[in-house]
Amino acid sequence: MSVSRRLFSSMSLGFPLLSFSTQSRAQSASPQARIKLDTERVIGEVHPHVFGNFAEHLGRCIYGGLYEENSPLSDSEGFRKDVMEAIRGLGVTLLRWPGGNFVSGYDWKDGIGPKDQRPTRPDQAWGDLDSNRFGTDEFLRYCEKLSIEPYVCINAGLGSVNEAREWVEYCNEPRRTSWSDARRRNGREQPWGVKIWGLGNEIDGPWQLGHKNAEDYVKFAREAGKAMRRADESIQLIASGSSDFGGNADWVGWNREVLEGLKGDIDYISLHTYIGNRENNFERFLAVSRDIDYRIEVVEGMIHAAKTGRRSQRPIYISFDEWNVWYRARGGNTEFDTGRTRLEERYNFEDALAMGMFLNSFIRHANIVKMANLAQVVNVIAPIFTNPQGLYLQTIYFPLAEYAKQKNNIALNTLVESPTYSIDNRGPIPYLDVSATHSKTENAICLNVLNKSESKDITTRIDEADGKLSGDAEVWFLNHGDFKTEHTFGDDKKVLPTVNPVKLRLDGRGFNHTFPAHSLSIVKLKLKA
Repeated sequence: MSVSRRLFSSMSLGFPLLSFSTQSRAQSASPQARIKLDTERVIGEVHPHVFGNFAEHLGRCIYGGLYEENSPLSDSEGFRKDVMEAIRGLGVTLLRWPGGNFVSGYDWKDGIGPKDQRPTRPDQAWGDLDSNRFGTDEFLRYCEKLSIEPYVCINAGLGSVNEAREWVEYCNEPRRTSWSDARRRNGREQPWGVKIWGLGNEIDGPWQLGHKNAEDYVKFAREAGKAMRRADESIQLIASGSSDFGGNADWVGWNREVLEGLKGDIDYISLHTYIGNRENNFERFLAVSRDIDYRIEVVEGMIHAAKTGRRSQRPIYISFDEWNVWYRARGGNTEFDTGRTRLEERYNFEDALAMGMFLNSFIRHANIVKMANLAQVVNVIAPIFTNPQGLYLQTIYFPLAEYAKQKNNIALNTLVESPTYSIDNRGPIPYLDVSATHSKTENAICLNVLNKSESKDITTRIDEADGKLSGDAEVWFLNHGDFKTEHTFGDDKKVLPTVNPVKLRLDGRGFNHTFPAHSLSIVKLKLKA
């Protein structure tokens, strides 16, 4: 993540609380919108790794977040038990580590061996000190305890090809070698088996230690990937896509050159996007969905172009491995200025709605977005916030946890007709932001609907193409009258979803329903056996 590149948007004042009714006003109102569902119109599987997260050595994410030695809240290994329980509830499937900007100055060898003998190093990314008491083995043990897939990002900034290769050998080599024996001396006999490796972080950004142009990055990444696969040919590699969307940055050119140069070597290319609401304009804030869709679709097109004529090549997907709302916890103009804020963003109700906006986009592009990592998991721009006595759950926690239940579902290409609005030159933007998934195991469709209107309830006709709706449904619903409502310690129950069983009034193949203004609904529609 960087200080210098972002998508910024906006916010507004709240309205009285609108509660969900199982027999909504939609029954008597004329529909303004239409949604048509068809289980045969398949986009692709919603990969479990779309519900990944990220832990960087930054602020209190690691120390005081995941890891707090000698705390009564921690287990014998120093891991905060309350944080682990909250992560389980969040449904995290994948955890990216150790950075982020931090990794471009990180020597992984500092973080192995006896903890009291590890060196304390200055963090040249964010301006702090790192004790290295949480290193490779601690991270991988943490993932193992939580049954989470680890994703390790190498140092492609100041690091070397051989350091990357040796890291893979340390983690994954089953035979007796110098580095696998070092792992054994450090208490791990069996290989950790890390399968997902990132080839650096945001290397296109001038804020990054070891910043490179695209040509030099491709040369480094190709050789690093080759060496790493010599250590373990089964690993998957993620190229550093562009994260610099500033006015003079050529993010399309960077991604095109990286894909062309690495198309036979990589499995993913990364995208990063943070949004904000500096202008305090709610509908502008959520209009950024257009930019998220656009960036995914442009990179998907470049992937297809790079692979043209090479049928035997390995497939390439998008890893959206940093995303979130982030604009308050910033300082000055440098990374060190921002590091001093510890990035302790406090989230409100409208930020919770933005989680649905991002995840709807990922689901609508489930054929190409096969990985996504919310940045970050605890304390640092995070859904979980701790102090030495306990934790609370921020507003964004609840939609993230609910959407994660749709992992392994099949994303559906859903017809949506909605009233629209305009922001600047973006063109018509639908008020209803929609995705849908089909669960074959539950024989149900999950319909995810974000109403981005500040003030308009939208009555909607919802049909299922084959008339398979049973009439039974369950509605998860999030709404609040004050857009700025936040949670804090001892007071994290203000912005909570309701969950209600519903008996639908079916009319032909579907029913009418009103989606209240500024709300997020996840409607689970049971199908006939």
